[in-house]
Amino acid sequence: MMYSMICLCSLQEKFTQMEILALMTAAVCHDLDHPGFNNMYQINARTEMALRYNDISPLENHHCAVAFQIFSQPDCNIFFNFDPEAFKQIRQETITLILATDMARHSEILKTFKQKVDNFDYTNKEHVACLKMVLIKCCDISNEVRPMEVAEPWVDCLLEEYFMQSDREKAEGLPVAPFMDREKVTKSTAQTGFIKFILLPMFETVMKLFPQIEEVMVKPLRESRDRYEELKQTDDAVNEVG
Repeated sequence: MMYSMICLCSLQEKFTQMEILALMTAAVCHDLDHPGFNNMYQINARTEMALRYNDISPLENHHCAVAFQIFSQPDCNIFFNFDPEAFKQIRQETITLILATDMARHSEILKTFKQKVDNFDYTNKEHVACLKMVLIKCCDISNEVRPMEVAEPWVDCLLEEYFMQSDREKAEGLPVAPFMDREKVTKSTAQTGFIKFILLPMFETVMKLFPQIEEVMVKPLRESRDRYEELKQTDDAVNEVG
């Protein structure tokens, strides 16, 4: 998805080669060694990962650490010919981008981007840094941009992951998020809310800067929202009859 975003928005004309490399590296590595239990579980269960990272984005910090552990191996070091300063830059950029995928920071990052997008300045480092964080976030949660036959099986997998976590949280006496509770959420309610309140506001804001994403990315999101809203109405009608 990041490669598609780069090509569609001609980002290679706006960013340096180092910035493009950081975006691609972060996109590939942003969920490395994901254990299937989110940050709230890690923190509430006081896991070794949460303790190691002091409850601060434990998963995202772990993904970064695993990525650079892999890159430290001679046969996996794609940065072997970088001088120390260049490596320092690519490492910092990649870490910053992966840490931005923590959904606990979603509102903060999107709010900041909305404040900049109408007067966006590619010569302003803060503007560019914020844009790159929004781009990695779009790619991270972009499943519903894909065709239904591709996206829906992944939705099923995600919901099963959520349900497995909430089952464990109940068994361990930990707080359970309603959107992860198999007794409280359905596919239609979960996806309708996620698309309406998370995906569309973010992609439509990016569209202000890159109108070309409307047909390829925003339109499929709107169609997916409409489809899940119809499914939700059907589910509600069946439940009323039942």
